[in-house]
Amino acid sequence: MELAEFVMAGMALLVTFQEKLIYVPVLPGLSKSYPITPARFRLLYEDVWLTSSDGVRLHSWFIKPFPDFRGVADISRSCRNLVACVKSIRGFELLCYGASAGFPSQHGITLDAQAALDHLVQRTDIDTSRIVVFGRSLGGAVGAVVTRNNPDQVAALILENTFTSILDMAGVAFPFLKWFIGSSSKGLRVLNFVVRSPWSTIDVIDEIKQPVLFLSGLQDEIVPPSHMEMLYVKAAAHNQQCLFVEFPTGKHMDTWLVSDRYWTTIQEFLEKNVPDKKDRDSSRVGKF
Repeated sequence: MELAEFVMAGMALLVTFQEKLIYVPVLPGLSKSYPITPARFRLLYEDVWLTSSDGVRLHSWFIKPFPDFRGVADISRSCRNLVACVKSIRGFELLCYGASAGFPSQHGITLDAQAALDHLVQRTDIDTSRIVVFGRSLGGAVGAVVTRNNPDQVAALILENTFTSILDMAGVAFPFLKWFIGSSSKGLRVLNFVVRSPWSTIDVIDEIKQPVLFLSGLQDEIVPPSHMEMLYVKAAAHNQQCLFVEFPTGKHMDTWLVSDRYWTTIQEFLEKNVPDKKDRDSSRVGKF
């Protein structure tokens, strides 16, 4: 098959199946309604139903403080009243994920993330001045947008193994397309228009003014680690509150498991940038 035929075949796959390639609401062998809830991990939670601004009904889990949960206990002091949202079954489900209605798209998921944040801001049982957005992979792209859009509501952002853009990931998945699709200036980029959900984090990251922690697994088998480095470089050029930490053996989904340094890094980042009220009050003692 000639190069032109490869490109046409790749473009046809991208145009037809791109939502199924980007959004994976159900893992093979699992039902859409999750058989596992946070209670299985001894987490206190409540079911929350939200409605996005375009009228889509969304199912969410609000997970309450978990000081005795193994793996998070070390940072429980820093995490009191902090809420991570945007991605995965541990936070607010994205459009068409779990029990939520609708069909996934960049526009719709952005509205979903905003609905989740709006709900948190209105709660009276958390410190709404300490809302931290945590996003891994696609969740990082969503988290970057909601953080950029809400500078007064989001205190900080944590990104883990996030891509520069879906445009660049198209070239990773289909190498023969990298000269025709991408966010950089190299190549023709004549097929960018076919990507309906570009999720161009690289174009958002330098507009974020809040503290940002970048957690990068160097053995990531899905998103090239260079993407995280490029995001950090662009962010740090405009924001002095950025921290980049590498985990040499971390893969795409298990970076949090490979080292205790993962948890201490998050703890130190939160203590420095999002201290709780008593820490803020004590830091003011003797200062005029």
